[in-house]
Amino acid sequence: MSGGLAALLDDIAAIAKLAAASIDDVGAAAGRASVKAAGVVVDDTAVTPRYVQGFTPDRELPIIKRITIGSIRNKLLFILPAIMVLSQFLPWALTPLLMLGGTYLCFEGAEKIWEKISGHDAGEEAPAVVQGGDHEKTMVAGAIRTDFILSAEIMVIALNEVATEPFLSRLIILIVVAFAITIGVYGFVALIVKMDDIGLHLSRKDSGAARVIGRGLVAAMPVLLRWLAIIGTIAMLWVGGHILLVGADTLGWHWPYALVHHAEQAVASAVSVGSGALAWLTNTLGSAIAGLIVGAVVVLVMHLLPGRKHHGPAPDATH
Repeated sequence: MSGGLAALLDDIAAIAKLAAASIDDVGAAAGRASVKAAGVVVDDTAVTPRYVQGFTPDRELPIIKRITIGSIRNKLLFILPAIMVLSQFLPWALTPLLMLGGTYLCFEGAEKIWEKISGHDAGEEAPAVVQGGDHEKTMVAGAIRTDFILSAEIMVIALNEVATEPFLSRLIILIVVAFAITIGVYGFVALIVKMDDIGLHLSRKDSGAARVIGRGLVAAMPVLLRWLAIIGTIAMLWVGGHILLVGADTLGWHWPYALVHHAEQAVASAVSVGSGALAWLTNTLGSAIAGLIVGAVVVLVMHLLPGRKHHGPAPDATH
């Protein structure tokens, strides 16, 4: 009896070790997949704060919460089932779909630049409370719509990193990535948009150092938010352009990506100090230029369409 019990305990221990190893493998794979999607994560983090500009402080966190829930819904209910089916039965379709999302990002970035140059973004600069009660719903819908594209890219990039894993492992890894990236991105966004409130609270403390830090935070936040909006626009062009270059190379149209890659190698070989960083900047600049060219063409086509008007993010009825 004791021998049978010992054997049973050995089996349980072996199963526990196997389960622990599987959890470690999933965690490691999820970490690798998340790192690969880092470029789009930066884009998502930089883009989102502009959707709460102009709202009263008491509405900022509820708006971020609604966008976070929408982002999780995008990833788990719409994107994950689609890419799992495609990866299983139509893996060749993932690259064109990713390129379609990249084109949309290029369009969004180029149109932001056009609106700034032409002065057509004046409506977006008005405070939300002035624009009407439906503005919050409109901005949340616009944020979730933009997040859908970014989330699709994050999930497809993550899927490419774990494409050789079994179906169930891929599914679990992508669920982990979806939650980890969403919570990380929107948690950081929430911290950014509330930083001025934190600074105001510190400025009322008795401590002189706390007051100095608080006043500094309050003064710095408008500047930070403006720069984040600029970074978000650049990131849209950079990420979108890079997706299009890599996708075109994968589909057999090699020269656009080869041009950027050769420039990157030339910079790396020409300098000895900081060559890696300069090479990365060269690749990023090339991707952003490609994104701007594609985005400008799409903006031109869209603005030539009869009866088309664009006044900022439009409500997305599907969300």
